[in-house]
Amino acid sequence: MTITTYEKLQFSQVRNLIESHCVSTLGKARFKKLDPSSNPVVVNKRYQETEEARKILDAKLTMPFMGLAIVESLFQQLEKGLILEASGLIEMADFLRSGRMIRRFMEKHGSLAPTLGMYARSIHEYIEIEEEIYFSIKNGQVASEASKELKRVRRLMAEKESKIEERLTKFLKNKSNQKQIQEFFVSKKNERYTIPIKAAYKNQVAGTIVETSTKGTTVFIEPDVVTKLNDELTVLKMEESVEMYQILATLSGLLIEQIQEIQLNLEVIAEYDMIFARGKYSRAIQGVTPKLNQEGYIQLIQGRHPLLNTEEAVPLDFTIGKTYHGLIITGPNAGGKTVVLKTVGLLALMTLLGIQLPADAGTEMAIFAGVFVDIGDSQSLENALSTFSSHIQNIAEIMQTAPTNSLVLFDEIGSGTEPNEGAGLAIAILEEFYERGNCVVATTHYGEIKRYSELHPDFINAAMAFDQTTLTPLYKLLIGESGDSNALWIAKKMNLKTQVLQQAKQYMENKEYQLEKRKIKSAKVQAEHDKASVPISAYEKGDRVLLLEFNETGLVYEDNPLNETITIFYKDELHEIVPKRLKLEVKAAKLYPIDYNLDSLFSSYQTRKLEHDIQRGSKKALKKIHREIKAQKK
Repeated sequence: MTITTYEKLQFSQVRNLIESHCVSTLGKARFKKLDPSSNPVVVNKRYQETEEARKILDAKLTMPFMGLAIVESLFQQLEKGLILEASGLIEMADFLRSGRMIRRFMEKHGSLAPTLGMYARSIHEYIEIEEEIYFSIKNGQVASEASKELKRVRRLMAEKESKIEERLTKFLKNKSNQKQIQEFFVSKKNERYTIPIKAAYKNQVAGTIVETSTKGTTVFIEPDVVTKLNDELTVLKMEESVEMYQILATLSGLLIEQIQEIQLNLEVIAEYDMIFARGKYSRAIQGVTPKLNQEGYIQLIQGRHPLLNTEEAVPLDFTIGKTYHGLIITGPNAGGKTVVLKTVGLLALMTLLGIQLPADAGTEMAIFAGVFVDIGDSQSLENALSTFSSHIQNIAEIMQTAPTNSLVLFDEIGSGTEPNEGAGLAIAILEEFYERGNCVVATTHYGEIKRYSELHPDFINAAMAFDQTTLTPLYKLLIGESGDSNALWIAKKMNLKTQVLQQAKQYMENKEYQLEKRKIKSAKVQAEHDKASVPISAYEKGDRVLLLEFNETGLVYEDNPLNETITIFYKDELHEIVPKRLKLEVKAAKLYPIDYNLDSLFSSYQTRKLEHDIQRGSKKALKKIHREIKAQKK
């Protein structure tokens, strides 16, 4: 399987959605490394894990994941022998506590998840380390109770600070100092207690200048009466720092001694995080665990594309791998053929990851050796490859890499070249993959490929349902039927002349073409003939005229010389009116530029937009036409 396959099937988008359910970077990293597996033992084990996680989630139980935010970087620091800060130690304590709680949680709910419960036995408990960290660290700082020495030092610090505050308060209240003081409060500068003094009196206050204000109008002076106390306080702070470092080092050392065992806890919890992310996603898409097989058999029951809106997506019933191993899908453009391919391929890949599928109970999926696709136009301007060449190059690469028992999906196989050659090459490609023991699903418009599928005993046709009454696609796969491309329906919606459509239908039915050689008159002779046979009208297309009967204006659509009327576009409708009830107001030549598209005058913006949407195969436009047809029938 290749990155191209993942991109074409939007598998990466599904992986990103699952990854978003992980609560830790470790779980996300672990899921990124999880590749689709074709090993039945691995796939069955993954489904067992996902199912058990889903059971716990459905029971409204919550796994106690804690302390996972930055724990990976903390482990890296500890492995290097670095000492953790107080906040980091608390994160580690939370992580250890989480491991202990997860183990107890899984032991308690082992009946719901026996396999996941077994994993919890690998989690070690470190209650003593937890308690030591929680006792020594309070509110993100080393607590005074962490050691007798730290408690003694902080008690002495509090006494010194109290004496300093007392002496500085006395200094502020002394009347002899009132005129020298700039502001009446104690200010701490560079870890020294100071008084704001007016700069003009700085030499009149006994003390040390610690700092000067930006404007220079104020100096912050440490009075001599507290200098000794400040010095003693500084020494105590240094002793405090040394003692806190020792405590942090001791706590970090406790973790470093058990780092390898704790690392195992990390691995198990990251695994749980990844497994529960799969369970959360499976629950979000209301997935079911499919029955698994190794015979290349698929039976999707009401399968849905996981990235499509549930309300709009038409559920897919799909079968391959028992009575036939090749499926050829036909039908109109924008009828849903490519969505069928992507849905089948994507669900096959999700199976190999152990993700429950958005389908109904009874769904069965094969464990394929690989999933390979050729979908979409991968033309490369850089490599100067045509659309056809790029498809053939991709198919050639698939031939070199796809093992037996692979699922191979082709969209519009053989297209982009001369139809006979394209059909012949497509059939040869289908035969090659079939002979190699692969399940093959392809879409096509080529009748020869449909015929091949009808003749081959191990191939079958399928069609995208199409309502011939309302002329709309139903986006439903009908296995065992052969569909049409509905080119005539699309041409009709593009307003191709009815006469041309009728002629095309006759040619499709009897192949009897009009082969008579027509005599072509010169332009001059034709013009004279037209001039003689058709009376000259005063009106031309686009002229603005006054409808005398209504005293309102309209636009000339066309002249009808045979029945002597003029077709007028009036209030968004066409009306045939006799010339005597009209009066010319302004000629079209004066109203519009020479190259102006006059046809655009006779259709609303909504109509023009609808035609454009139909051209590009918009499903919304097709649904709108369907609604209009139903409304007309009522």
